[in-house]
Amino acid sequence: MADLFWPGDHRARDVLSDEAFLAAMLDVEQAWLAALVAADVAPVRARADLGGLVGPGDLPGLAERAEAGGNPVLPLLALLRSRLGAETDAARWLHRGLTSQDVVDTALVLLARAALDDVATHLGAQVTTLVALVEEHRSTAMTARTLTQHAVPTTFGLVAAGWLGGVLDAHDEVAALGGRTLPAQLGGAAGTLAALGELLAPGHDPLALTTEVATALGLAPAVPWHGVRSPLTRVGDAAVRCTDAWGHVAHDVLTLARPEIAELSEGAGGGSSTMPHKANPVLAVLVRRAALTTPQLAATLHLAAADQVDQRADGAWHAEWATLRDLLRRTCTAASQTADLLAGLRVHPARMAATLEAAGSDVRAEQRSMAALTGRDPRPTYLGATDALVDAVLHRAREVTP
Repeated sequence: MADLFWPGDHRARDVLSDEAFLAAMLDVEQAWLAALVAADVAPVRARADLGGLVGPGDLPGLAERAEAGGNPVLPLLALLRSRLGAETDAARWLHRGLTSQDVVDTALVLLARAALDDVATHLGAQVTTLVALVEEHRSTAMTARTLTQHAVPTTFGLVAAGWLGGVLDAHDEVAALGGRTLPAQLGGAAGTLAALGELLAPGHDPLALTTEVATALGLAPAVPWHGVRSPLTRVGDAAVRCTDAWGHVAHDVLTLARPEIAELSEGAGGGSSTMPHKANPVLAVLVRRAALTTPQLAATLHLAAADQVDQRADGAWHAEWATLRDLLRRTCTAASQTADLLAGLRVHPARMAATLEAAGSDVRAEQRSMAALTGRDPRPTYLGATDALVDAVLHRAREVTP
């Protein structure tokens, strides 16, 4: 995909693109039709390769015709049936027992899984890079800042350990949604599976067939969640947990890379259209952009979840699709950009030491007041449990990437 409004969007590749959405909907229909045949509901002659019947060239027409029914499944089914041949068994049995929300929701979950897999890969790379950064600079002294002002001495290793803790939190949340925990949506017209129950022979369990379909798609079997949107809000929350962590990294880099501070710099800064001397911290800027915009997208998913009504919401359901697409594409893009930002980050220990030295006795004021309470002379350093804190984060990180 190309997106001039969101530089770097190409890093998300095919994540939640129109082509990927079409392919995912076809996967759902294919798995369902195959399950009907396997359960002897549909005849063997109903087997068909749906993936070869439509392609990217059909997207403009499908998108235009989707307006009439309010979702893309209706025109997709019409196109599939026309190309299968209206009188064929495959055309007659296609989609029987499903509803359009089943196809859209399950397709979105398949796409979300692929996006989270991509994010997880980048999170792993970030953890590896940050572990090396923390170990290298665990003793690199610098000035801690609170509310923008000099506070007390710290180390850059501990600062980076703070970044690492946030990335590990994000990693844990994404990992919790991995594997087969994301649920398929297979409920029929109103979440009762009544049509499937009618199609199956007496004594056959509709839930057994939906379990087979979910398993075939690599998803978790679940009761219908037409009006309970927590599967999608959980995905949105995991995405925002990631951009929160990366936003912290990016904002610290942007602050410490200011020329008057110059304690960090990007490995390959961007240029200016008019000022040849500039090397802008572009990756940090773009990562921060994502952190500033993704929470609102997740909030839209929560608003849609709260606005559910009846057995299929009138507008709240429809509001989720593009919202989830934008949220996950921006998260995937920021994941890649953060991995590159950390891999190329340049640390300037001499500058950190000079800033700490220039801060003078002010950064030891708290130490002097604490020592006065004890009646002892101040200790040579004022780093407290910094080493133990760094070790605790590194221990947690090594459980993720030995």
